[in-house]
Amino acid sequence: MTQSWRQLMDVGLVHFMAYPQATEPPAVQQTIRKLAADDFFDVLEIKRVDQPGVHQELLAIAQQSGISFGMAAQPNLLGGNLSLNDPDDQAREAAVDEVKKSIDAAYELDARITAVLSGPDPGSEDQRQREMDLLVESLVELCRYADSQADDYLCWISLEAFDDAVDKKCLIGPTPRAVELAERVRQQVHNFGLLVDLSHLPLLKESPSECLSQASEYLIHVHAGNCMMADEQDPAYGDMHPRFGYPGSENDVAELQEYMESLIYVGYFQAEVPTDKPIVSFEVKPVGDEEPDLIVAQTKRTFRRMWAQL
Repeated sequence: MTQSWRQLMDVGLVHFMAYPQATEPPAVQQTIRKLAADDFFDVLEIKRVDQPGVHQELLAIAQQSGISFGMAAQPNLLGGNLSLNDPDDQAREAAVDEVKKSIDAAYELDARITAVLSGPDPGSEDQRQREMDLLVESLVELCRYADSQADDYLCWISLEAFDDAVDKKCLIGPTPRAVELAERVRQQVHNFGLLVDLSHLPLLKESPSECLSQASEYLIHVHAGNCMMADEQDPAYGDMHPRFGYPGSENDVAELQEYMESLIYVGYFQAEVPTDKPIVSFEVKPVGDEEPDLIVAQTKRTFRRMWAQL
């Protein structure tokens, strides 16, 4: 493809996956500064840092380098075993409050999107419908909270669809269910959309075209990565986001190309989104003793090889 990808999209990286050991200052600032100095990336998706002063330091890095941030609430929800569709009112309120903290952090960092995920799929259809109702309530509350805190721009809530049967086993989940959710939330608020991740499509047994053709109306944000399903004993098994082409894994250059072609076909790169441009963020994680810097370099090479064939 002769057109530069920079005309179509901003390319991002999920920082806390690529550098899983950089969980606390000063490692957070050091690795973000390193990525900000690499002009390949336009966006870094990060989780909030509760230590005072760190967000101001990160914002200065972003302003000097020209990158932008996306806020990821998923790690804190998963790490705290919190669910936005928890049938227990107090537990669900704790999940909502956790995301509100990330929305506040998003505004501190000039981030246009705060990404979340649903809680576990309860399994039975009756309970599933009940928890869908609760998830809608939680998301509407979060969107309205983001609106109440807005000043010169409005932060949107982006819900990421995970697998429903292999690893995270989330309520959202299969694309038809994600679209149903988005329709219901958008009936009440407008600053909500869906996040689709190539890593999760094999786990959901969905193809890119199948997923994106259904989700395109609500798509505001996408991830690209890999998963491993062939060997349950492999440390990369499940939703671990190994590098592209990891032995026995599902996604490499060809699958990334199919994903990108499907995004083009459904009009994602012409869609109205809350960010400056539509974002494609890579989500990759070192396996075992693999080195984060090398995994990031391999991801960039995979993208360039894909683009040359597009």
